[in-house]
Amino acid sequence: MPISIATEIDSLPKTKLRYSICTLMSKPQEYEEMVDSFLKAGFSKDFCEYIYIDNSTTNKYDAFAGLNKFLLEAKGEYIILCHQDILLNYDDLTVLEKRIDEINSIDPNWAVIGNAGARNIKDIIFKITGSDLVADIRGKAPALAKTVDENFMLVKRAANLALSGNLKGFHLYGTDLCIIAKALGYNSYVIDFNLIHKSKGSIDDHFRKLEKELIEKYIHAFRGRYIQTTCTKFYISGSRFQTWLFNSKYAFSIAKRYYKLRKRKYYKNEK
Repeated sequence: MPISIATEIDSLPKTKLRYSICTLMSKPQEYEEMVDSFLKAGFSKDFCEYIYIDNSTTNKYDAFAGLNKFLLEAKGEYIILCHQDILLNYDDLTVLEKRIDEINSIDPNWAVIGNAGARNIKDIIFKITGSDLVADIRGKAPALAKTVDENFMLVKRAANLALSGNLKGFHLYGTDLCIIAKALGYNSYVIDFNLIHKSKGSIDDHFRKLEKELIEKYIHAFRGRYIQTTCTKFYISGSRFQTWLFNSKYAFSIAKRYYKLRKRKYYKNEK
């Protein structure tokens, strides 16, 4: 192929969009109110795109599949994944820009920002105003977080994040996103960004079911295992001791015999 028809990657045009505001919409009127609050808070269509998935008549996409579509298709430098029942009646674009600059100065290697989340067991941080217009404040932001709440999440598009393809539902996708970001070498933060969130959410049977599925998914994903490439082999695990132990020559010798026996059994059963 002649090089004349190709484009060097750093020469590709940069996006002119600063923000993509992405929402799963099930109540059109509530969504319109949310968009109106963003516009009044300074998120002009001159540098923002508003994208929604229409779940008003049926759930065309669950949260994992829908947000993956947003993360793939959105063109903004920053992708805001938010609920339709929030209103930006307090902090505005200027405040958000200031918070992003603050996180950039603390840790340029961030990928996810939320207005609520947790650092550890019983170490939860948020500042959100409920439908009663009373601010609920806990902890101090900015804070490095292991999870962020789904009501308002801002994702750095350059991090190329995606949610799990083997989970479904409408809960814990913020947790999944932060775990994946960390696995890819990025960090997540909670910032001080106050907005109205009309719903406090609920922990129901669907939530508990998805919680179990998420735990099972990561038990499997983070399991210890031998890795064979075309030119080397090694063992990886979440345990430093296991990683050291199973990378020894003696362990490799045992593993080699085990996999050889299992291979013979597999081909025997195939016949």
